[in-house]
Amino acid sequence: MGFWDAVTGRSRAKANNLDALFNIPSAAITLQTAAGFTPTGVGSVCFRSAAGAAFAQTRDEVVALIREDPQAPQVEVTEDGFGFTWVVVHRSPDDTSGLCTDLHAVNTSLEIQGFASGLLCSVVPFVDPSGRRVGLVYLYKQGTFYAFAPTGENTRDNLLEMTVRDQLTGELPMETDLSRWFALWGAPGL
Repeated sequence: MGFWDAVTGRSRAKANNLDALFNIPSAAITLQTAAGFTPTGVGSVCFRSAAGAAFAQTRDEVVALIREDPQAPQVEVTEDGFGFTWVVVHRSPDDTSGLCTDLHAVNTSLEIQGFASGLLCSVVPFVDPSGRRVGLVYLYKQGTFYAFAPTGENTRDNLLEMTVRDQLTGELPMETDLSRWFALWGAPGL
């Protein structure tokens, strides 16, 4: 924060670091060895759709870009009950690196085309042998991660979320402000 920002009471937004998505494969190993959670092979990017043909064209180009991959994953575009759009990528659960590359490509493409203000988050879900799910959520505007563990329609496992945070603090930039740990009810893969 600079002098003028301190005087006026403003703070600068934390810059995102999309390359942090590439740390998820090593975090996945930690989650598997420490808590028995394995990747589901699903990942998604959530954003607010913009009106107009330019945005629709960009979204379609992003999906086409991912489908051009020689091992083309299944890609779909869905809208949730809150009006947010999700680009959902399905890969083999063993290909977390490829999944993170796809999510990075979606975020970067939307950013380059001028739609960064609509980007909200990326989610990579994990599951344990008992069926519990937890998603690693990357907050685009903060450049940080948090864990979201839904247990029902509108309930979540806060203890599991904190446990995952503690296990991954050394590997991922974890969000420290708990007010930003938003519930992602109905997120693909969770």
